[in-house]
Amino acid sequence: MFKMVVRILLIATIVLGIILRLYHLDSKIYWHDEVYTIFRAGGFTREEIDGQLFSNRFVSVIELQQFLQPKPGSTSFDTIQSLAREDPQHPPLYFLLTRYWMQWFGNSVFFLRLLPALISILSLPAIYYLAFALTQGNSLVSLMAASLLALSPVDILFAQTVRQYSALTLATILSAFLLTKAWQTDRRAYWLLFALSVAFGFYIHPFFALSVIAFGLFILLTQIRKLASFVLACILGLSIYTPWIIVMGSNLARVFAITNWATMAVSPLYRLQLWLLSFTCMFFDLDAGFDHPLTYLLRLPFLFIILLAVIFVCQRAPRPMAVFLILTAFVPFLLLAIADLTLGGKRSTVTRYLLGCFPFVQILVASLLGFWLQKRKTIGIMVYTVLLGASLASIMVSANAETWWHKDLSYNNARIIKTLNQGKKTIVISDLGNDFTNTGDLLAMSVSLQPEVVLFLVAENNPSVTPLLTMSDKASNLFVFRPSQQLLDLLQGTNLQYTLLY
Repeated sequence: MFKMVVRILLIATIVLGIILRLYHLDSKIYWHDEVYTIFRAGGFTREEIDGQLFSNRFVSVIELQQFLQPKPGSTSFDTIQSLAREDPQHPPLYFLLTRYWMQWFGNSVFFLRLLPALISILSLPAIYYLAFALTQGNSLVSLMAASLLALSPVDILFAQTVRQYSALTLATILSAFLLTKAWQTDRRAYWLLFALSVAFGFYIHPFFALSVIAFGLFILLTQIRKLASFVLACILGLSIYTPWIIVMGSNLARVFAITNWATMAVSPLYRLQLWLLSFTCMFFDLDAGFDHPLTYLLRLPFLFIILLAVIFVCQRAPRPMAVFLILTAFVPFLLLAIADLTLGGKRSTVTRYLLGCFPFVQILVASLLGFWLQKRKTIGIMVYTVLLGASLASIMVSANAETWWHKDLSYNNARIIKTLNQGKKTIVISDLGNDFTNTGDLLAMSVSLQPEVVLFLVAENNPSVTPLLTMSDKASNLFVFRPSQQLLDLLQGTNLQYTLLY
């Protein structure tokens, strides 16, 4: 009777996780990177958008929004070209899916975010079957793993984001499942499907390679005689991915220039803080502020549960299962961390880069909880109740917020949008900004700005505010959004009265 009640509860939480992925899909502001997904999927390039917008002239909100839909007369080739020329580190598969999705369902915030949400929902049966295969048919642990993923605050955040990260989670789980079946049965069909999943994963995100490395270490440490099959499957998968390898190889300078932000030096304390936040946000995602000690004290119990799960699996689980879960959960993170510690940078502190690790951490914890619910019911019920309560509290607070930590550079845009929409006769002055990120954020905010808000966008070369001087007397609210030093110097030479927005 107890086991039946537990299974019903777990199924109910999985259903709830599905509902929460669709709840308030359009309530949060667009993130800078979401806009990049949309306009690249639509066939636009950043160069042509900047050329049209930043030309010392007034621009309406409606004009900004035209870049958030498929470019008239464009095709899928334009989507691929946009990425190949300006964003080659991003493979085209998810962007093409987004393009077709826009053509079928439109470009509203709700429908654009519905695609990653549906992809995330597919991860729930996938992790169930992965855990089922790893545990040799333990349905309780499998349901628990699906439940933990279903109510993972960080997975729901990225399930509601127009970016490829929910697809990366799905690709990693599917590939792990197929590798597990290939390892267990050594059937050619599974090795072939694993090869296809490798191609699929790489076409979603290059960091899928980190999981493939973990898979390879698993084969080396468990059944080296199957290494040849694994290598051949990976070669086949990579051969399918070869066209994009060529694209990246021919644009390496562009790749390094765009990803240079990840090599910025950070303090050891900053890394430790982000590591703790990243590995606990799949269970708890509330904080008292980044620098507040309580933020980290609240996370320690969840880190302790993860550590207990690692110890339990290492001691109690069959060796192949333990090796597989430990490697897949932590090797991708360790590879990024080692790169940061040796070369400098903050790659391992970017939570979205670690999403491929989280399903395996969730299976680790599910294994421990499954054991407790069978052998130590009181402890199992208490710990799962804490995890469930922490996850639901985090999800509900986040779901009703306009912005959240994963919005990164765009975090403050919700506050800025409110400020701009409250005024009348509002003019916003901006340029590309010191870090050239204003394009994305202005397009992102345009979805929520009132049509009456007018922008004056200054060119990078030969900047001028002369047209603005004749119109400023008609504006009761003049704002300057994240200006470059060049624009600030230009404005200081005028008598304009404005408010800075950052």
